[in-house]
Amino acid sequence: MLTKEERKLIAIETMKELDIYKPYIEGFAQNDHVCMYERFGGYWAYQYPELMAKIQEFEQKHDSTVFAVTHEYTAFGECFDFIFVSSYEEEQDNIIFKEDNTFYTYAYVWNKTDEWCSEFGEIGLKSFGGGIARVA
Repeated sequence: MLTKEERKLIAIETMKELDIYKPYIEGFAQNDHVCMYERFGGYWAYQYPELMAKIQEFEQKHDSTVFAVTHEYTAFGECFDFIFVSSYEEEQDNIIFKEDNTFYTYAYVWNKTDEWCSEFGEIGLKSFGGGIARVA
């Protein structure tokens, strides 16, 4: 099992691979601040108490470290995609992989509109200008 510090180091390396804006990486590294992205634009998640409560609940329940969140509105609801590092070492080999110009990662999708539709699954991300956006 990975410790919280080990998960944090893996998250930081993954953020660098995604070419996240350096101040967002530093905010996470120094203060555990998670950034939420909408169409590549980043916002500190702590500005949204309901989102932060959900992130903390997820981290405790799944012994994981959330390091980024994407946000979008879909035909099936308002979704927040928690990109995380789990405590299981065997899951660390493929946290994120790149195919063509898209990164793929395993995430937890919190469907705020319909909690019952929240689920784990693979999502596709694009990186641009220091931010990320879900594209698949």
